[in-house]
Parts: sequence; structure tokens; C-alpha cells
Amino acid sequence: MDTNKGLKSTLIGIIVSAILAIIKGVGGIAGNSYALIADAIESMTDIVTSGMLWLGLKWSARPADTEHPYGHGKGEALISVGIGLGLVAAAILIAVKSIENIATPHKTPELFTLIILVAVIPTKEILYRFVLKTGKEINSGAVEADAFHHRSDAITSAAAFIGISIGLIGGKGYENADDYAALFASAIILFNAYKIIRPAIGELLDEELDMELNKKVREIAAQVDKVLFVQKCAIRKMGIFKIADLHVWVNKNLTVEEGHNIAHRVKDAIQLAYPYFIDVMIHIEPASEEVMAKASSSNQKHLHDDQNHRHDVR
Repeated sequence: MDTNKGLKSTLIGIIVSAILAIIKGVGGIAGNSYALIADAIESMTDIVTSGMLWLGLKWSARPADTEHPYGHGKGEALISVGIGLGLVAAAILIAVKSIENIATPHKTPELFTLIILVAVIPTKEILYRFVLKTGKEINSGAVEADAFHHRSDAITSAAAFIGISIGLIGGKGYENADDYAALFASAIILFNAYKIIRPAIGELLDEELDMELNKKVREIAAQVDKVLFVQKCAIRKMGIFKIADLHVWVNKNLTVEEGHNIAHRVKDAIQLAYPYFIDVMIHIEPASEEVMAKASSSNQKHLHDDQNHRHDVR
């Protein structure tokens, strides 16, 4: 996991967003287009939230200490929530101003505003793909959230392009088309905000976010020699990393040292398959002769949950 990749992509996003915000803001004012001004506002929120992300990544990468024994990874989820709330604020501001402009007659936007948007849309889409790829590479929900912020900016630009085009083609009576476009873009931004905030809150509450990963971790643990059952597996996300807790059943006649070695082999196998697990905590449970006999006769490794097998294991 390379937090520096996230910091680099975030810094690039800040620089690009700042340049585009200036271009769109000046172009919107000079070209009489509130849709373009709204687009500039969205880019400015990109700068603020990306700045928050940069600080958040620096903080969440700090090692564990006495006050934070599990590390500072939860700070990354808090930053994701902050980015989502920044999007909500931008959407509300854009919607309010759009409604005001719809109610107020004004001139049709200038043609050159379309030229600005033709350059802005692909730039933001490229930035979105770059940041999203980085977020997936380092397993960072906050960096992925920042990517969706850039995608929202591209969407507002596309909406502005459509609105301004309708206004220019339609002529008199279609002056407010770009304001309606900005209003539509605000709804898209709100939807993206929800997509960012929802998983971040789940992470803060230690919600099970990836059942497929849970299943694969159980399977890896069950394949380790002398493991009879994997009764429980809980996974939580800590920033760009994950922590797993497992209950593993073994022969009750094994020594403490042997049980300890099995636990380490389970941990090593999981971390080998998924390096982003910074810790795997194993609780060794003693299995009765009855359970061991069933496991031996089946000649297979099975995954069992607590409800189905609590009565089999004492």
C-alpha cells in the first residue's frame, strides 16, 4: 500500500481543479452563463475537499500509538464523509442560484463558453479515471470518493454544455436553458454525494462491506493444515488497510504451542493472499472427538457459521 500514490493524485487534482475553476469562473462571468459559473463553484469545492483528503491521508497513515492502538485509518472514512458533505453543499448552492436565475430574465450565454467546456469535460474525465485507478490500487475509499468528485465536475460541465447549446440554438425564449442544466447537475451531484457518504459511514460503524472477501478469507483459513472449521470471520476496514477476526476450531488434544503455530499459519496464509490485512487475529477453539470424526470422514474442509455448529462443538 503506497499512501504516497494517493497524496500525489490528490495534489494533481488540486492543481487541475484550481486552473479549471479560474477558467470556468472568468468564462462564466464574461460569457453570461450561470451554468459555467456553477461549474466553477463545483471545481472550487474540488479544491477544498481534495485539500481535506490530502491532510486526511497524511493523518491516517500515521502508525498506531497508545491512544490509537488500531492506527489512524478511521480518519480516512471521516474524510470521505467530509468530501460527500462538501458535494452536498455545492449542490445546494448551485440549485438555489439556478432557481433564482430561472426566475430572473437574462441574456443568452456567449458562444465561446462552449469552447471552454469542450476542453474541460475530457480533462475532468481523464482526472477522474486517474484518481479512481489510484484509489483502487491503494484500497482507499477516500481517494475513490475524490475521484467521484471529479466525475461530478465533468457531469456539471456536460450539463452546462447541453444547456448553453440549447440556449444558443433556440434563441429568444431559451435563455434559461443553462440554468435548468445547472439545476439538473445539482441533482446528479447529490446522488454522487450519497454514493460517497454511504460506504464511509458503513466503514466507521465497522459494517460488513464485502461478503465475497469474507468468504474467500474463510476458505483460505479452512485450507490450512489441522484447521477443522472456521466458525466466525469478521472483517473491518481501517483506512487503506483491513483487519480480520476469526474463530478457528482445531483438535482439542493439541498443545498450546501447536495451536499457536496453526494460528500463525492461518494469519500468514491470509496476509500472503491479501497484503492489505495489517492484522489477522485468530481465536483458537478446541474441537471434540465427535467433530473431529465428522471432519475426518468427510475428507473435506467446510466453512460453518456459529448458529449452525455451536451445538456440535463444545
